[in-house]
Amino acid sequence: MVKTFTSQQDCNRLDIYLSGQMPELTRSAIKKIFDNGGVKQGGRAAKASQPVKCGDVIEVDIPPAHEYFAKPENIPIDIIWQDEHLAVINKPQGMTVHMGNGNYEGTLVNALLYNLDNLSGINGVIRPGIVHRIDKDTSGLLVVAKNDAAHLNLSKQIENKTCFRQYIALLEGNLKDDSGTVTTYIGRDPRDRVKMAVVPEGKGKLAITEYEVQSRYEGYTLCRFNLKTGRTHQIRVHARYLGHPVVGDPVYGIKKQKFSLNGQLLHAWRLEFDHPVTGERMSFEAPLPDYFLSVLKKLHKI
Repeated sequence: MVKTFTSQQDCNRLDIYLSGQMPELTRSAIKKIFDNGGVKQGGRAAKASQPVKCGDVIEVDIPPAHEYFAKPENIPIDIIWQDEHLAVINKPQGMTVHMGNGNYEGTLVNALLYNLDNLSGINGVIRPGIVHRIDKDTSGLLVVAKNDAAHLNLSKQIENKTCFRQYIALLEGNLKDDSGTVTTYIGRDPRDRVKMAVVPEGKGKLAITEYEVQSRYEGYTLCRFNLKTGRTHQIRVHARYLGHPVVGDPVYGIKKQKFSLNGQLLHAWRLEFDHPVTGERMSFEAPLPDYFLSVLKKLHKI
């Protein structure tokens, strides 16, 4: 389906203009249309970053919706709360959120398709219902949308930073300060494209993380992290940037680990947002998993 718009005013970026014209599409969906060459301006293929002038004619080729190809799987999941619009899930460590990179079974999406009656379709066949994600080896809370209206509302809350996400992590060594804010740019590591890294301005996206020390142990620090932005691997990259990587992190952590772990000790323990229909402020907490608590019991406080 091709939609045609005639701009009534100037705009600095074409993707921003289209976001205003097509609020039913997420930014990632619009980006995908650009990546596939589906946007024309003045009859020519257009880039997301180019400006829009009053009177410009923009054509957008919106691909047809696809049916889910993920298979529902009878995988038990911890549903903290749900209604007809959304569900809050406590994801276990080791579970991938959505399909991709060879993961087509055993994901949270497969479990959601079995355990929930409905999921939003905005993110397509690979990520139905997924508003935001956490890493495979990170445990904890995330919200899932059951319809497109809820999905758009929740996505907007994350974009506007009114959705509050707090994590708990055990870090190597002892942080100098009891609290602080890390502000950097995060992008692909130029030496290893699989990893993310702190990069110069212009090479990545702004990333802001607040931290507060909860407990100090001999050789370790338990911290709370507040995400002000949502970049890939943000807390893990910023912890390494501080010189105190997350314990058990196989990518950004130290090579010799003292404990037998299956991934980083990083847990999304608190989640707050406004209900997309009622507007009620909702708050959820998930206790630290047993393997995390087991490590803490072995440590000596200072």
